[in-house]
Amino acid sequence: MATQTDPCAGTFLSPERAASDSGVRLTAVQKKAVRKKLARRSSRDYSQPLRGVFQFAFLLLNVGLGGVFYLWVRRLETGAYDRAFLRPAGVEGWLPIAGLMNLKYWLSTGRLPATHPAAMFLLLSFLAIAFLFRKAFCSWLCPVGTLSEYLWRAGRQILRSNFRLPRWLDLGLRSLKYLLLGFFVWAVANMSADAIEQFMRSPYGAIADVRMLNFFRYLGETAASVLGVLVVASVLVQNFWCRYLCPYGALLGLTSLLSPIRIRRDATACIDCAKCAKACPAALPVDKLVTIKSAECTGCLECVAVCPAEGALQMALPPWSESPDHGRLPVWAMAAGIAALFLGIVGYAKTVGHWNGDVPNYVYRQLIPQANGIEHPAE
Repeated sequence: MATQTDPCAGTFLSPERAASDSGVRLTAVQKKAVRKKLARRSSRDYSQPLRGVFQFAFLLLNVGLGGVFYLWVRRLETGAYDRAFLRPAGVEGWLPIAGLMNLKYWLSTGRLPATHPAAMFLLLSFLAIAFLFRKAFCSWLCPVGTLSEYLWRAGRQILRSNFRLPRWLDLGLRSLKYLLLGFFVWAVANMSADAIEQFMRSPYGAIADVRMLNFFRYLGETAASVLGVLVVASVLVQNFWCRYLCPYGALLGLTSLLSPIRIRRDATACIDCAKCAKACPAALPVDKLVTIKSAECTGCLECVAVCPAEGALQMALPPWSESPDHGRLPVWAMAAGIAALFLGIVGYAKTVGHWNGDVPNYVYRQLIPQANGIEHPAE
């Protein structure tokens, strides 16, 4: 079937388009014959093995921090405190609300917070990663995101597939994480800098990390039931917690909308196999878009990994309308950038002496044994 020319526009039409315009209906065999020829990728994609290394390393880092923190708390509870056994400030990464409060305090006063400063620096590093590399923290570093991915992959192996909720229900549930984020932002926005400082210096604020640990140590029946439901839901539905309930992910997703880097699809190289859309954990219609702008995109590169066509799909810098190779961001560059931002910001905080908080050891010795009995300052 020969290529025809549009007499008005002077442009070449595909055989399928020409047949459609002339009122001829192509058979399935003819459609297969005029389908774009696949130019297979010349190099292997290493994005998923590399991302897996980052996920596992960060998961181990968090397990290690949690173990050291637990031993530190136990020593203080039993009176066996050793000055050489220091509190690991990295556990403050599990205090996102404290990080948000300290960020407002810093922006309002120009002074770095003295209590839980690591929470703010970790939040800044994750926001920086989201700004430059989409919501990559969620798919490359977040230990909860990693566990969630392990669970849905296990569910896919056991059940052969994961469930996808109806669109109306999916959209409704997705709004929950933004509602939770809105509540936390509203609460922090209504606190003055003085109120934030007073809260952080209160007994409750000083040992917020210990209370967080004790929540999991002394898990009640209700909390255990809720966690059990979340685990089962994560096995059945891809990234259930991350997709529907995580306010941290919502914040990073909104930040990622400002990112200059996007997944870009080259329609001329794309063969319309739709493998990218099927692989996308966020259920985005990657095969129908030119650039992926959604706040749900986590920069996991799973769509890029499964694409069989050379130059059809890639992470790229603007302008996205240029040739396929223009602005292409190699996987190694993305991985190096994520590592550089995280290690650079944490390293800066440690170098300038603003990583560890100012709560004295004798205060910890007094407060930790009675942590569960300390009430919120507002109560």
